[in-house]
Amino acid sequence: MKFDISSLFWIFFMIAALQPLLRKRFLEASRQRLIMKIERLRNSRVILLVHRQETMNLLGFPILRYIDINDSEEVIRAIHMTDPDVPIDLVLHTPGGLVLASYQIAHALRLHRAKVTAFVPHYAMSGGTLIALAADEIVMGEHAVLGPVDPQLGEYPAASLLRLVENKPIADIDDRSWILADIGRKAIEQLRGQVRFLLADKYPDEKAEELAKILTEGRWTHDYPITYEEAKRLGFPVVKEIPPELYQLMNLYPQPVRHTPSVEYLPIPRFRGPSHKS
Repeated sequence: MKFDISSLFWIFFMIAALQPLLRKRFLEASRQRLIMKIERLRNSRVILLVHRQETMNLLGFPILRYIDINDSEEVIRAIHMTDPDVPIDLVLHTPGGLVLASYQIAHALRLHRAKVTAFVPHYAMSGGTLIALAADEIVMGEHAVLGPVDPQLGEYPAASLLRLVENKPIADIDDRSWILADIGRKAIEQLRGQVRFLLADKYPDEKAEELAKILTEGRWTHDYPITYEEAKRLGFPVVKEIPPELYQLMNLYPQPVRHTPSVEYLPIPRFRGPSHKS
């Protein structure tokens, strides 16, 4: 049986076209196996909320992912499918997202009867932190960070809009700034109350109020990294030591491959060899 060059070309084209799909299916199967392993080890329900920068098929445009309504629907569905006496392990890797979706997830976790543990291998900012606050315990990687949950109105922090109208003469404030500041005040009050509710079963009222104020008042920029040490000092229920299986799981959520990698190293453990002192 003979093949001409055009036949070989089409065979090569089909293999190349199927390769991304096969790789995706392989990663999905690998993740499912590892999730099942972790659930058996911890006797829990494992839920992951992982956002990576994704690329549109064919066109190659980057798409930044955030917590949205679809995420809240899926997470809440998983919680509803979990027996109230089964612990939940939630893995968070996200820059944040919609307050509505984040609080829906946090509220559902807060009402779950069994223990809820939030794992933060790398970062859970903004809405991700709001979700983590619903957990009974937050397990952070050594270099992982959380973030403030102060509300943002478009490109402006709500707290900054309030300070603007407080420190500027009334005659110099336009109607739009007044409206934004009023919305900002309501947003801060609403979010502060939500944080108090999430912390109410873990702290006395005074401490819950203090933490809610710190996280929502705009004391830091919105992307300020709250490290494990600072979270511990503030009084968050944080512990260290992410199980190695969770780092293995994160490796199965790769970023889209760039033509030239921005980080590169030999992917093998490296240890100091024995010293050769005379």
